[in-house]
Amino acid sequence: MIVAGVMSGTSADGINVALVRVTASSAGQRGTPHLHFLAHAEYPYPKQVRRAVLGAMNSTSACVADLARLNFLLAELYADALLATQHRFRLKAELVGCHGQTLYHQGEAARFLGRKIAVTWQTGEGAVVAARVGIPVVSDFRPADIAAGGKGAPLVPFLDYLLYRDSRVGRIVQNIGGIANFTAIPAGASPNRVLAFDTGPGNMVIDAVTQRLFGKQYDRDGRIAGSGVVLDNVIRDVLRGPFFRRKPPKTAGREEFGREFMEEYIRRCGRADKRDIVATATALTARAIADALRRFALQQTDTYRDFIVSGGGANNPTLMAMLANELQPIGLQIHSSDEFGLPSEAKEAVAFAVLAFQTWNRKPSNLPSATGAKRPAILGKISYA
Repeated sequence: MIVAGVMSGTSADGINVALVRVTASSAGQRGTPHLHFLAHAEYPYPKQVRRAVLGAMNSTSACVADLARLNFLLAELYADALLATQHRFRLKAELVGCHGQTLYHQGEAARFLGRKIAVTWQTGEGAVVAARVGIPVVSDFRPADIAAGGKGAPLVPFLDYLLYRDSRVGRIVQNIGGIANFTAIPAGASPNRVLAFDTGPGNMVIDAVTQRLFGKQYDRDGRIAGSGVVLDNVIRDVLRGPFFRRKPPKTAGREEFGREFMEEYIRRCGRADKRDIVATATALTARAIADALRRFALQQTDTYRDFIVSGGGANNPTLMAMLANELQPIGLQIHSSDEFGLPSEAKEAVAFAVLAFQTWNRKPSNLPSATGAKRPAILGKISYA
């Protein structure tokens, strides 16, 4: 069947839609699905919508009515993006996997009103998307994993395992979106040997600093960072923080690396040149990735050869050059996910198409080794047209 995946990430810059043909394996219910990538399109959020989304993410107090309106408004935008993509590529989806927009994610249990709970919240009403597009929608994927004792993230490693496992070659699959995360797949690994977690900021801090200091939404082609000098002492201080020392499974979002983190980071940089501050934020992403690899993946007996990069960060030449420099002593060969037939910008949307297919067929799609869940779980909730 043709399944559409809809993704809007922590950068809150817009909507990604991917269309994928997914088929069940010959092993039936026990096997893993096969997929064929068909098409991908991107749609930026209107400026006022992005402003509202970012405001809701960082708010210590919020208007309940506005949050309810945002839930339905985003659903309308997702439906518009889906219909436009189907029209553009002359394809018709039979099912939708819609991740929604994460407003809050707390994978670690914390005390609230006398009880310790972990929570997550993705907004964008699936029932509205289903009604507008006329096909079933699977949405709200993370809560089922949290209910099973997991962190609710990362969920993309299920796709990474399907696409990149190899009987002879160990691979690290790195996504650099707003948050950076990797999936380590040893050669010949079964799903329960896959290691995956968030390494720290991806584009989130870079974008926030660029917006604050230069009034630009992001550092196009890494030009600002490329003209600056990295403040190594700042990076060393940041990497001593509790998130980076914590062992996986672990997950992060704006709660860890949003506005408050950005303000403290700029304060740490003192009177440094603005270009140096952007360069250092970019280097922080690269070093956090390499540091996580050394601490938690390369300490194992498994050996890895390929390092496959996807996400918006793959389009930042300065970031990629910094990352290559960090990985050179490790001996990993850097590849783009495009080399494996999947555009880097489309991967997360494709992942939620595949997760929706699993849910539709009543099959689990979390990897407990990645999320920390006590058991495999069928993810998401289905809205019928």
